[in-house]
Amino acid sequence: MATGTHHHNDDPRNADILIWVNGELTPRAQAVVSVFDSGFVLGDGVWEGIRVAHGHPAFLGLHLDRLFQGAKALMLDVGLSREQLTTAIYDTIRANHMDDGVHIRLMVTRGVKSTPYQDPRMTIGPATVVIIAEHKEPMPATVTEGITLFTTHVRRATPDTLDPKLNAHSKLNDIQACIQAYTAGADEALMLDPHGFVATCNSTHFFCVVAGEEGPEVWTSDGRFCLGGITRANVLRVCRDNGIAARETTFSLTDVYSASEAFVTGTFAGVVPVRSVDGRTIGTGARGPVVERLQGLYAELVRTDVRSRS
Repeated sequence: MATGTHHHNDDPRNADILIWVNGELTPRAQAVVSVFDSGFVLGDGVWEGIRVAHGHPAFLGLHLDRLFQGAKALMLDVGLSREQLTTAIYDTIRANHMDDGVHIRLMVTRGVKSTPYQDPRMTIGPATVVIIAEHKEPMPATVTEGITLFTTHVRRATPDTLDPKLNAHSKLNDIQACIQAYTAGADEALMLDPHGFVATCNSTHFFCVVAGEEGPEVWTSDGRFCLGGITRANVLRVCRDNGIAARETTFSLTDVYSASEAFVTGTFAGVVPVRSVDGRTIGTGARGPVVERLQGLYAELVRTDVRSRS
């Protein structure tokens, strides 16, 4: 059965976790929000997925930058400062006695509405803020054996329709792509931009490794039609810092099919190899040397980041 980068084994400890809801740590079974909440009624909100290592949320500053950038674009008052959100995240981690193998979902919606209607002026309360921290790790086979992709007909939106830079609660574009991919027997969807060039995946960012004049080059999209991925940017960073040629550019599926390696990136699973795209085996179909090296370099970057706050 096809699985994606976010698939994981169930952890029984998650049944008893405490969830941060508007300032209160609440048992999972009792953690609820109003049916009039903007997030439920309209998908009106922003969110972040954050990995925890050694008791610390990795790259927290970058995640909060993106959260507040999205909130400003939506004229959404988070109602809490960066420092207050940071404290809330650490309170949630510590209340659940968590250290490693933890994934956080930080969600902020516009708040409760007086009636189910889209106009933000119908909001009658402060923002709803929820922090869910779960014991959750990627499947080992995902990281070593990789995933398969299927190119969906669902295109990435342009900024004048739904700006792809917004990490918004409304994810129907990506959900449609995901459905088409798994019904085709693949793990995740590869999505094209409005011009037909490779853009990103439904929940991760796409990279391929091609032959360059002086050795392998890592290619990813030019970034105009994908979320400003934290892990994506960090992988480009470790490429620059370690002499690995990397380019943000436009390229087509023909380039992908002939690549020697391919991989996707995301906060949850980090760097994950891609075995095939649209039934075409990528390289040997196994994790290649560039991907394996990048996995190690990215893991070290995570350790360095959390070590600075230990």
